[in-house]
Amino acid sequence: MPQQIINYDETSDTLYVSFEPAAKATGIELNDNILLRMDKDQRKAIGLTFFNYSILIQKADFGPRSFPLTGIALLSNENQELVMEIISSSPVKEILSLSTYTPSFSEAIPITLLHLPDAQPVDV
Repeated sequence: MPQQIINYDETSDTLYVSFEPAAKATGIELNDNILLRMDKDQRKAIGLTFFNYSILIQKADFGPRSFPLTGIALLSNENQELVMEIISSSPVKEILSLSTYTPSFSEAIPITLLHLPDAQPVDV
């Protein structure tokens, strides 16, 4: 797999992480601020886009911020399984950590924590 390319657009506060820059992809909103670009046929990630990036990486009072993956609930069961498989695998799992928020014993909400990429973003 080619090395990931990271670009940051300061004006829109958007970070683009491309795993396969020229590949055709389908976009899936994981939430309002995180977009997964994936190749559904090959069942792999093509890239991630983070909107309001500076807010996503801010520390909260008790450590790093976590975000609910509210967009997953809007997908079909088949697409939910595919998305969870992709974000649980490399290279996405090196950037997004998954866990579960359980407000009650019967409810489970997938959440994510953003890990800063090793490479420094380049302004576009």
